[in-house]
Formats: sequence, C-alpha cells, structure tokens
Amino acid sequence: MAIDLVTGSTVFLGYAIITGALLVLAGLLLGLLRLSGRDVSSPLSTYRGWLIMIPIVLGTLLLGREATIAGVTLLAAFGFREFARATGLYEDWWMTGIVYLAIVALGAVSLMTDPRLGQPGWYGFFMALPTFVIALILLVPVLRNRAQGELQKVALAIFGFVYFGWMFMHLGFLANTANALGYLLFLVFAVEINDVAAFTFGKMFGKRKLREQISPNKTLAGSIGAIAVSLLLPWLLWFSFPHFSPALLILTGLIVGIGGQLGDLVISYIKRDIGIKDMGATIQGHGGILDRVDSMIFVAPIFFHMVRWFNGAG
Repeated sequence: MAIDLVTGSTVFLGYAIITGALLVLAGLLLGLLRLSGRDVSSPLSTYRGWLIMIPIVLGTLLLGREATIAGVTLLAAFGFREFARATGLYEDWWMTGIVYLAIVALGAVSLMTDPRLGQPGWYGFFMALPTFVIALILLVPVLRNRAQGELQKVALAIFGFVYFGWMFMHLGFLANTANALGYLLFLVFAVEINDVAAFTFGKMFGKRKLREQISPNKTLAGSIGAIAVSLLLPWLLWFSFPHFSPALLILTGLIVGIGGQLGDLVISYIKRDIGIKDMGATIQGHGGILDRVDSMIFVAPIFFHMVRWFNGAG
C-alpha cells in the first residue's frame, strides 16, 4: 500500500519527460522574448524558482513513502509558520507550539501502521486528531487563566492547524495508497497547470473580474479557462490512474479546477485582510511556501476522500 517504485516507474518517467519538455519550451520562449527586447525579469525569476523546486519535488517522491510524508509535513509546518508570522500569532508560543506538535503528530500518524487494519497510515487517528487538537487549543486560555484577547489567538490557531495542517496533510497521507505515485504526481502537476491556465486565459480574454475585492487580477474568463483545462488533464494523463472510470476523470478535473482556485482565493483574502502581498520570500519568484501550495489545500483532502470512497484504500 506504499509507493511502488517498480510499478510506478512508467508514471514517474512520463511526468519527468513532460515537465522536462515544458521547462525547455518555457526557457526557449523566455530567451526569445528577451532577445526581442521584452522585460522578462519577473517571469525569469519565477522560471528559476521552478528549476529548483521541480527536482526537489520529483526527487522526494522518488525516494518513496516515508520521504514524501516527511516532505509534506515540513511544508505544512513552514506554511503554518508563514501564516503565524503574518497574523501575529507567532508571538504566542503556547498556541504555535501546540500547532507545530499537532502537525508533527499528523505526519507520525501518516507513517504509522493502522493497528486494526494492518495497513500503512493510521486513518482513524488521522481523522480524529483534529478533535483533540482543537480541544487542547480551546483549553489554553483556561490553563493560562487569561481571557482578554484570547479568542482571536484561539481562532487563528485552530484555523492554522485545520487549514494549513490537517487539510494539507491529506496530500502526505495519499502516499499510503496503492497508486500513490500516480495520484501525487498528477495532483502536483495538474494544480500548477490550473494556476498557469487561470493566469493565461485571464490575460488573453479577461475583462470581468472574478472577485475584485479579494484578488483584483483574477477574472471570470481565467476561472472558466482553468476549469476547462483541468477537466481535460485527467484524460490526457489517464496513465496516472488507469483504474479510474470516465466519471471519476470528470470528477477529478472538477476537484482540481474548482478546488485549486478556491484555495488560492482563501489565501488571497487572508493576505488582503492583513495587508501583505506575499506570505513570505522563501522561493525565488514565487513568494512564500503558502503562495505556492495554497491551491493544493482544498484539492488534496477532497481528492483523497474521493479516492477512498470510490476505490477503497486507493
């Protein structure tokens, strides 16, 4: 039930070829634009960021189940750290400490063997853990004998754990499924293509704003274009999950197309509310960790439970 490097080698090779070809094509296009006198400093910085991130992501997945879960756990922890710093929660080490420990616990539970079923990943505990973590966070003001200003900290800590921890960590738990490599490679690839499609269609055809008070650059045309591309991707990349029926391919496209944009919009209104442009500057040309993984936060849990519902353990 873990990542099988033998059966997944064809899938991995397919994605390595596709991403390599896209990187070469993008590099050539940027080179041509630069020769024509265009200012490509911003997209070039983003491109360099991809040259660093893609080998790290592919390498981590290739190392197998344990490395993948550990990598996703680190991303969740760093993502929460950015959120805590941006909102001021980082100054409260009671709250942030509990969330950090809870994210590590999610990673540990994902690595454990289910004591009842004998399968990799303790699914029951993974699903129940938010109850205990939220209860503990709610008790912090009681333990500290404080009331003034505690509600905001409690709300931020619970939101940070559920959104950036538990929901995102479903991506790591996917490493326990039989077709883990196919699922993970598809999600990482499709979510990024969804973002690119939204930007491209928005630039080409966008006039009507999607949610101008939240993200002024997003357009209705960009949103529709992204959903259309996302609906096409599962059919083009069917080798990622050959056991999927046509209905599941359509559902997968909708999850990526709609879920990816919802995740991005949520982070956008958080940044707009606290008055910042990026959550951080960790990745060259991409902002912070959350600016890069935000589109996955809705997609990962919904896709995970779709797989579990229709295909059992995956």
